[in-house]
Amino acid sequence: MRAWAFTVMHNIHAQNMRRLGRRMDKTSLEPEMEERHGTDASQMDTMALRDLDRALGRLTDDQRAVVLLVGLEDMSYAETAEILEIPVGTVMSRLARGRERLKKIMDGQEPMLRSVQ
Repeated sequence: MRAWAFTVMHNIHAQNMRRLGRRMDKTSLEPEMEERHGTDASQMDTMALRDLDRALGRLTDDQRAVVLLVGLEDMSYAETAEILEIPVGTVMSRLARGRERLKKIMDGQEPMLRSVQ
């Protein structure tokens, strides 16, 4: 149920953003944007995110789905199991194996590049 609601909310948000983008005067945001105080991401942060993205791409589809649902979407094991239509024990197993593999890749114990045959 939560996955369905998440999908509906995402689609509504995307639709609203497209609609606002067509009607809104782009120059009206400039004063607001100047008032915001933020810091740019450092090169190290950017590289770490790039490496994480590549490491996630090295996981199997099953492991990646579980890691992203539990880690990024903050879903419970039961919710993840329901969405993926697998037992909770399988979610826990895939999550543990996925996290371990991510750790090895990020620590450099497993090469990031694939060999070309």
